[in-house]
Order: sequence, then structure tokens, then C-alpha cells
Amino acid sequence: MPLLFLVFFLRTLSEPGCVYEKTMAEQGLFEVQQAIPGILVQLKYATPDNFMHKNVYGCLQKAYLQKEVVARLKKAQDYLSANHPGYHFLIYDATRPLAKQWDLWNALPQYPPKLRSNYVANPVEHSIHNYGSAVDLTVADEQGRPLEMGTPFDYFGEMAYPSREKALLASGKLSKEAYQNRLILRQAMVHGGFMPIQYEWWHFNAFSRAEAKRRFAVLK
Repeated sequence: MPLLFLVFFLRTLSEPGCVYEKTMAEQGLFEVQQAIPGILVQLKYATPDNFMHKNVYGCLQKAYLQKEVVARLKKAQDYLSANHPGYHFLIYDATRPLAKQWDLWNALPQYPPKLRSNYVANPVEHSIHNYGSAVDLTVADEQGRPLEMGTPFDYFGEMAYPSREKALLASGKLSKEAYQNRLILRQAMVHGGFMPIQYEWWHFNAFSRAEAKRRFAVLK
């Protein structure tokens, strides 16, 4: 383990605080802002600014990810900074406890399970977030303001679908600015080694669900 990561790991274990954050550190996950200076974090589920309109995460305020995922995110941030000086990632969600996965799943009873799983992973199967191997994020400018992406975070509908962007752009529903900003985000994340998904412009996986399950323990 590189010395810098070891220092962050030991410091987190020794500090009092949120039980979820301590559990993440004990399972070997790393606090992202300590590892990547300049990256911004605003966990949406730790605020009322989400589809549930309440703080779901409680004391969980910091973004944690697996060591390898942090390394990929740093590579992506370095690429973003080099190609768009002054821009930073703004993390909306990172490692998510399985108990909170159930809260999100149960908050969408209006959707049948198959459709619901497009927006929130079925907790029975687990989310890649539950393994510290997925991150939700956007790009912020020099003042920390999120760039225009066409929809808010957690928007349920085709306006948020990367798979529909070109058609939405052609129809005028998605602005050219929002489309270009999504490309900036996606290009940086793909350069870092992340995989986008077809239903959410903000969501990126470092590993498949099967690979995450094979390599890591679920955060309960």
C-alpha cells in the first residue's frame, strides 16, 4: 500500500465519527477528498436535495471508494484538469450502505421492479455502489458551480439517458451546451477507466457487478 494511502487509512480509523464512515475505512475504502485534492463532494442523499426530499444518509457526509477506484478517479480528474483547466469533479454519491439501498428502492413503489431497476439497483442483487465501485458525479466550474447537464441528478426519464442524447439533441430537447458538458464528463471518466451506463449521465462503474462482488465485500 503506498505511504500516502496508508496515512489516510490510519487517520480515518483513528478519528471519531459516523459509524458508516468508520466501517468503510475498516473495510479498506478511502476517503476521496483526502486522496484527491481539489475534488468536490456533496452527497445528495445526505441532503433533502434528492428524489426522496429528505436526508437518507444521516451522518454519512464523506465520499468513500475502493482504493483502485480512487486511483482511477484521480486519473480522470487529472485528465479533466489538463483538458479543461479550472474544472473539477463534484461527487453526488459514492459508496452506499446496503441498508440505504433498500431505502431508495422502497421509495419508488410507483415503478414495477423491472423499470425501477433502471433507476435504483435492486437491493436483493446489490448495487455496484454497495461495493465501493461506482460513483455518481458531475463537473463543476472554477467557482464550484455544476455545469448544465440538461437534467438534475436523479432525474427519472429519457432526458437523463446517455443512450438518447443524440436524438434529444436533434429534436432540440437537449441543448448543445448540456450535450457538450456531458461529453466532457464522460470523456474524462472513460479515460480514467470507468464505464458509463445508458440510463443516467451521472453514473459510472469501475467494475461490473459480478467483478465487484468477486473482489470486494458488500457494505451493509
